[in-house]
Amino acid sequence: MKELQAALAEISAQVDEKMDELLPGNSTCGNKVISISSRETTTEKNEDDAFGEGKVIKAMRYSALSGGKRLRPYLTVQCAGLFGVSPDAAMVTAAAIELIHTYSLVHDDLPAMDDDDYRRGKPSCHKEFGEAAAILAGDALLTFAFEVLANRSVHPDASVRCELIRTIAKASGVRGMVGGQMMDLDAENKELDADEIIRLQRLKTGEMFAVSCEAGAILGKAPENLRNSLRRYAHDMGLAFQITDDLLDVEGTREQTGKEVGKDAAAGKATLVSVLGVERAREQSHILADQAKHYLRHFDKKAESLRVLADYVVNRRS
Repeated sequence: MKELQAALAEISAQVDEKMDELLPGNSTCGNKVISISSRETTTEKNEDDAFGEGKVIKAMRYSALSGGKRLRPYLTVQCAGLFGVSPDAAMVTAAAIELIHTYSLVHDDLPAMDDDDYRRGKPSCHKEFGEAAAILAGDALLTFAFEVLANRSVHPDASVRCELIRTIAKASGVRGMVGGQMMDLDAENKELDADEIIRLQRLKTGEMFAVSCEAGAILGKAPENLRNSLRRYAHDMGLAFQITDDLLDVEGTREQTGKEVGKDAAAGKATLVSVLGVERAREQSHILADQAKHYLRHFDKKAESLRVLADYVVNRRS
């Protein structure tokens, strides 16, 4: 497990460096913003004045570079490695996926959604910059991620980039993360059975985990059966991750998790923990982790890091 934590820390540092490099307002560029799609530069006002687009850029960088587990980038990099994808292409793709994940967190924290004042131990974006700036920063992070994915540095084959963009857009949209979040909001003070909760969580959390794995396979032009194996691994691992998150909301502290706890029960949200109880939910998370590892049998020892990750997500305390 220590090796995994070291690997996660390394990928986290690398993806932070890549996002810092890609995002507008990079301090190494002074008052220049370098377009990723050309070598031209355009002069911008100093973002320190936090006015207009400068304020949005500041909010984007505050949210994207505030730390986190970076599990999705880790999945992308590890899965890309299974197919011999260049590390730089994998890292650019991983950074784009993390930008999308960050946008979702910025919007989730808004008063109209989950109404969280803290994220990763810091004030949420809307608490730091205001609700309007947070909404726009989230919009900007999402759209910028697809600008990144369209660049040749991701893959020289335009058809591969198009497939990557299509797959990630679907996973992050109404048939994935957005649809799951709407279900989650609608589920407050409603009784859902276990199957309905699983569907909600597969959309809200599982689809982005799945596409993080599948992205590496797409970059490597992997056959469909191997893409599907990684998707199935990620879906079960993602559901196990969500159950653990729900357990932490019941059993954890703000110091451990970096955000408020006890909010699901207070909001009347149905979770597998509320339906199954703490012990049965914990048991189910471990069953899912074992199922996830089973889908990696085609990759032999090359996928050992992904097997270790499945165990990590159900034993973490933050």
